[in-house]
Amino acid sequence: MCSHYESVIDQNIINAQFDAEIDHQLQKADLWPGDTGLFISNLNTRHTNSMRSRAQSGLFGLVPHWSNNLKISRHTYNARSETAHTKPSFKSAWQKAQHCIIPSTAIFEPDWRTGNAIATRIYRSDGKAMGIAGLWDRHIDAKGGTFFSFTMLTINATNHPLMQQFHKPEDEKRMVVVLNEHQYADWLTATADHSMAFMNPYPAEQLIAQAQTSKIKSATLDLFQ
Repeated sequence: MCSHYESVIDQNIINAQFDAEIDHQLQKADLWPGDTGLFISNLNTRHTNSMRSRAQSGLFGLVPHWSNNLKISRHTYNARSETAHTKPSFKSAWQKAQHCIIPSTAIFEPDWRTGNAIATRIYRSDGKAMGIAGLWDRHIDAKGGTFFSFTMLTINATNHPLMQQFHKPEDEKRMVVVLNEHQYADWLTATADHSMAFMNPYPAEQLIAQAQTSKIKSATLDLFQ
């Protein structure tokens, strides 16, 4: 699970590493559930002549079409890939294959091995941005306004040499799905039946974990996972 991450907001990186265009420039990169971040999808191909993907803004924490409470995003920032197809908050996006990629320079997880939560920054060892697999949804409010939201997909990390170190000992070990670059286009166009084929752990030797000195923000509960 991941409730805190650094978003890529540099158009040059979005262009070079994700072959996408930013439709709305954001200034804030340090994100928590309920914040506005960027997600990449193929949404624009049906509305424009461009075949490029688009990095557009949305709430970090998926707001399903049936919810009128934006605060739900504080609980739906991660979706278990094993159960997303059945959970009320995520099943519509999963069944419609509303796949997205969340561009990130790093994620943060709490290391409890000392008995205290130590915020740890995790990033790719080659310095490139992470492309995290996610789901997006569109919400239309009572006035007809439209906004978007997204969630990160997670898998079990019990046997992952690096990601098994994080969260409390009694908690299930989870990690977000970091895609390889060659998977980006295929993930965005994959059908729901093929979604699980992308749910694989990123190699531990290609990640770096660095302890931070800042205090950890209180975690929210994943009540809707």
